[in-house]
Amino acid sequence: MTDGILTPDQILTAAQDVLRRYGPAKATVVDVARALGVSHGSVYRHFPSKAALREAVTQRWLDESHTLLTAVMAADGPADVRLRAWLSALFAAKRKKALGDPELFATYTVLVGEASQVIERHIADLVGQLQQIITTGLAKGELVTSDPAATARAVFDATIRFHDPVHAADWDQPGIEDAFDTLCTLIWLGLSPR
Repeated sequence: MTDGILTPDQILTAAQDVLRRYGPAKATVVDVARALGVSHGSVYRHFPSKAALREAVTQRWLDESHTLLTAVMAADGPADVRLRAWLSALFAAKRKKALGDPELFATYTVLVGEASQVIERHIADLVGQLQQIITTGLAKGELVTSDPAATARAVFDATIRFHDPVHAADWDQPGIEDAFDTLCTLIWLGLSPR
């Protein structure tokens, strides 16, 4: 399957396919190597353990949503528009993964539970992006808060129903969009200057 030099990206793609096929309990490094047509030693040259490979696959999966979120965070415009767009993009990305490929989403939910450092970094990145939106809005006088970092974390926590995989079963229920819009409006009202 490989054309000469085996790359980490090729391994991660194969690992994702193997995880989709066998699930996290049965997927092995040997299965990944077999899918690539190489020895398992070739995989271990890039990822020193099965745990390292699983963490890298999880990181890659989580990072897929970051590109869009980073673009929304960096966009020009009023803070309320950017904040709602960022929250909407996060919700849409998580919902697409959960509803578009439920087997793989279930697999990643297991992997996420194993990769606590990966998840901590992911959450820190997301909260950091929210903090940048809030800080910019504060500087422009579009919102008020005495602690942008704590406010960003509070917004993240308040919207957990719309991005934490534990709530994925709710994401295709009737009224979920209305609930999301209501929460976004409530958050913005709490941050708006009086």
